[in-house]
Formats: sequence, C-alpha cells, structure tokens
Amino acid sequence: MKEQDVIIVGAGLVGSLLGTMLSKRGYSVRLFERRPDMREETISAGKSINLAMSDRGLKALEIAGLADEILRIAIPMQGRMIHDAQYNLSFQPYGVGNQAINSVSRGELNKRLLSMAEHHGVSIEFNQRCVDVDVLNGSVTFVNEQSGASQSVASRLIFGADGAFSAVRARMQITDRFEYSQTYLPHSYKELHIPPAAGSDHGQQFRLEKNALHIWPRRSYMMIALPNIDGSFTCTLFLAHQGSPSFDELKTEKNVSAFFQQNFSDAVPMMPTLIQDFAANPESSLVTVKCSPWVLNGKVALIGDAAHAIVPFYGQGMNCGFEDCRVLLECLEAANDDWPMALRYYEAYRKPDADAIADLAVENFIEMRDKVADQRFLRRKKIEAFLHERYPDRFIPQYTLVTFSPNVPYCEARRIGIEQENLMEEFLSDPAIYEDWTKPDALAHIDAVMQNRQPVMYKPLSPSSG
Repeated sequence: MKEQDVIIVGAGLVGSLLGTMLSKRGYSVRLFERRPDMREETISAGKSINLAMSDRGLKALEIAGLADEILRIAIPMQGRMIHDAQYNLSFQPYGVGNQAINSVSRGELNKRLLSMAEHHGVSIEFNQRCVDVDVLNGSVTFVNEQSGASQSVASRLIFGADGAFSAVRARMQITDRFEYSQTYLPHSYKELHIPPAAGSDHGQQFRLEKNALHIWPRRSYMMIALPNIDGSFTCTLFLAHQGSPSFDELKTEKNVSAFFQQNFSDAVPMMPTLIQDFAANPESSLVTVKCSPWVLNGKVALIGDAAHAIVPFYGQGMNCGFEDCRVLLECLEAANDDWPMALRYYEAYRKPDADAIADLAVENFIEMRDKVADQRFLRRKKIEAFLHERYPDRFIPQYTLVTFSPNVPYCEARRIGIEQENLMEEFLSDPAIYEDWTKPDALAHIDAVMQNRQPVMYKPLSPSSG
C-alpha cells in the first residue's frame, strides 16, 4: 500500500487514463476538472476534431483494460481517400494488410475514461478551476465554478494534465529557468458536418467510403472528414486565419457558399447544414507548445498537452499523451515506485519524443495539404511500400514507425525517417527505378544498396524496455 496520494489537475483524456493507471497500481488518486461532468451535460459542438487512435494509444488503453471497449465505438480507417481538385478519388493505404488507424469520438472516449477511473476508485471533482499551485510544498488551490467556494488540497505529488493552456504549467512558468515556447500556425480550423443518409446500415448509411480518412487537399488549405459510428462524418476545414484565401474573407453566407462551391463542390451536396455549422462553430487556433522542465521539486509534473501540445496532423496528440501515461508507469516500475527517480526517467525519455512528434506533426500538415495529390510523392509512397515488403527489417516507412510501431520512440522514428529520406532521394533520381522499380535493372540498383544496409535499430522507449 502506497503512503502518498496523487492529485491530477484535468479530467480530460490523459488525466482520466493516468488516474486509472495509478489507482490500479495502488495509489489514492484525486482528479479535479474545471468543466462540469460531461456525462451529464450536453457537449458543445465545434471543437472536438475526431481522434485517430493508433497503436500507441491502444497499447496504453490495453494496460488500463479499456482497449476492447473503445474499439467497439471506433471505425478503422485503412488509408487516405484523396479528393483532388478535379474531384477524382484515389486511395492511399496507411500500412499493409489490416493495419489501420481508428476514428473515435473525443467526447465518447472521455466519458468512458471517466467512468473507468471512477470504477477503479478515483475520486473526481468537477467544476473545480485551478487558480494556484504551491510548487514548493505541494498543494493546489481550486475555486468552484458554480459556488465560488475555494479549497486548498495538499498532496506529495501533483500532475498537471490540464491541456495546452495549462494552469499548472502557467504557475511553473514563473519559477526560475523555466523555458517555454508557444507557436501558432497561420492556419485555424473549423468543424463541419456530413450527416448520415437513410439506408440499410442500422437505419443509416455513410455518404462517403466508411473506412477511410477523407482529404480534400488544396495546396495552402484543406478539408478532412472522419467517420462516426452513426453514419455521419466529422469534417474539419483547415484554412489561413488571415490573407487570401482565409477565414477572414468568409464573413457572409454568400462568401462561404461561393468558397465551398468553388473548392469542395463534391462535398457541398452532402452538407445540408454547412452555412449554419460554419456560422455556429468557432474558428480555433492550432498551437504547438514546448516547455522545460516538466518536473519541479519532485512534487509537480506535467503530462499530455500540458507538457507538449501539438497540432493534429499526424493524429498523434492523444496517442502521445496516452503513451506518456504508459511510459510513466514503466518508469515507475523501473524505479521501484521511487517517485523522484521515476519522474527523472519520465522527463528524460519523453521530452525528446514530444519535441520530435511536434515537429513531425507540422511537417505532416504540409504533406497532407500540398503533397498527397503530387505525382512524385505518390510514386515515392509506392516505392517505400515496395521496399518495406522486400526488406522489412531494413526499410520501415516513417509513417509506419510513428503509427504502427508503439515501441519505437518518436525521436527515433524521426531520425530513421531522415536517414531514409536520403535513401529515397537516391532511388527517385534513378530513372529506371522511378519508371518501374520492379524491372531487373531497377531491382539490381535497389538490391545492391539495400543488401549493404543494416537492419533498422532504435533506442528503447523507456527504462524498462531498454
């Protein structure tokens, strides 16, 4: 039985999962959340961005015993369905065989994680806004959003899991030598909706291919659509905040209608509430947050978006936060529940990975927006898949390393990806390979290079996996 208890500020996805994991390990956990209990409230639309659950997130959920339940409310997406400017469709698989990422509702996932946390004995208090943290003595002051009453709660260990604009991190920032950066993309996003059509699939049918993440790439901007289990799609428009084209230009119904007819005319007939949704749902920013240190005085630590908010273009924000929880538990195991040692391990292993996936996410925005309809890019992806099939231990695509390789650290996936980028440029510069990589002269070049390469190697994800 553990002597100390744990306070977690923020009952979102990461805070709820962390509470479950620590409670199952024997700790007394108190979870505080600024918002009301979403299981009893109507969740406001417009800022959810459906989540893409991949192997990293699923592995953490398996530890919590929730993976199978979440997969029942998820839809597998085996690849991208590209809607080009001429409205032709092309499918780009994410992996091989049955590899897929899973579309899941953020709200439904959060509700189930909250219930799971309570099931495992976590105490959850809602409407509690964090207004101060005593980082020296280990206490948090909360104000009740409804009554205005305040309370100060002490603990030997405090986790800030309160998101990109974390109150816990804000308090840590006013300590000496705390480094912090907050970088916005010039783009913002707005959530839109494609409803289901009447049909035979339990009364509903999907208006688009169900098992795909749909992308309308338009160079400087794009729209995406992810499926929901009710037959609908959650759409997100990513567009510059200012300039041309931009959200700043779309202030009237006429302008909105003209913009969508010009750029997404194949989607417009499927979006009967487009004008209403555009007006009602907020324009939201896209921010990357990096900071250091994540741990102060062995008493206060950051996790999830509070430590490393990233933009959503690699689908790894939630997956990275869940992996934080998994790695933290592995560090705790390696340290035999010595928390100061475990937290040192945790920060040392996770900070480089958080920085790596933040950079990869920004890069993937450019890929999704600009490159997925480019012929050279498409040729490259086919050659990468061929190389992976022919030399599976010597060439692993970066997307596979990030999405389907839960034991490969993000920083290692990035390093290996950069190395393989140089290899691909060599192959693409050979006209024989570019034209048909399966012909004898092309294969001779490929085999001569690949047979001299070492198998892909990477450092461990955590102390216990080293």
